[in-house]
Amino acid sequence: MSPATQAADRIAVAVRHAESASHGASAIHAPQPGATALIIQDLRELFKVKVVGLVLVTGWGGFYLASMQSGISSLQRGLLDTLLGIGLVSAGAGALNQALERSTDALMTRTADRPLASGRFPLWAGVAAGLGALGLGAWWLLVSTNLLTVSLALLTAFTYVAVYTPLKRMTTLATFIGAFPGAMGPMLGWTAARGRIEWPAVALFAILFAWQFPHFMAIAWLYREDYAKAGIRMLPVVQPDGGTTVAEALFFAVLMIPVSLAPWWLGLTGTTYALLATGLGLVYLGYTMRFAGILRAKSKNESRMLARDLLKVSVLYLPLLFTALMFCATATH
Repeated sequence: MSPATQAADRIAVAVRHAESASHGASAIHAPQPGATALIIQDLRELFKVKVVGLVLVTGWGGFYLASMQSGISSLQRGLLDTLLGIGLVSAGAGALNQALERSTDALMTRTADRPLASGRFPLWAGVAAGLGALGLGAWWLLVSTNLLTVSLALLTAFTYVAVYTPLKRMTTLATFIGAFPGAMGPMLGWTAARGRIEWPAVALFAILFAWQFPHFMAIAWLYREDYAKAGIRMLPVVQPDGGTTVAEALFFAVLMIPVSLAPWWLGLTGTTYALLATGLGLVYLGYTMRFAGILRAKSKNESRMLARDLLKVSVLYLPLLFTALMFCATATH
């Protein structure tokens, strides 16, 4: 079913509920699970809940590791407050991103059914929701953490919304620039717990930064036709033979192995983590090498399968790596 058909069906469901509610007072107060479910689903899409979840996993990791360095329990110094603030800022940035990209989202099959792109939410509502979540998250971080964390969170949101988003239609460098706000989750968690930027926080940032490129390249290859229709200058759009896409993915997949070992070199973890990180890195590299098969794929379906497999592995790799980091963390005083 096409996104346009899905959108029409959703509108029809909402209209039917509204019509049935107008038949009597009892109907007015009757529950409308269909309409409610649609609103919840639209809000999840507007605030990019899946992306926020990944940010929270890495922010939790940064906070926990920083707390271990202070010799305190991560649950005794505002972990939940920190994650709530980071999550709200991230959600607000996601909504504002969709407000700016509503026209291009409407041109792409995978995003045409988003609430702003489809017209189910008016622009003002998306902007108000984004600014509201962003402002509330910044205030929450200010009262529960420190000024450095608030400043970094707002800088991250600004870079994502005002720099990365418009650049996507101008240059392939947008992917590189977008990797900076994309890597800030553990840095924010660290500064919330410690109040300063330190080398271990930089190492966690570097892990997220390098991880994103094989992940991004898989997405870009999967949806290259969509991006081309919307005029978004991803590498597979500008250089459709896939050579540069594969080269960039491989470079950062190789880099991931030494970068993921940086916490061990800095004394945050023990040898067990180093072994686990190396193993996970080799798996990530293996699937990225397999992704290189797009250069000689015999069919479009085979090519998409290779990209989809790398995407799945990339999504699994990151939480597994951060879980290993947290379980193997070494406390210092």
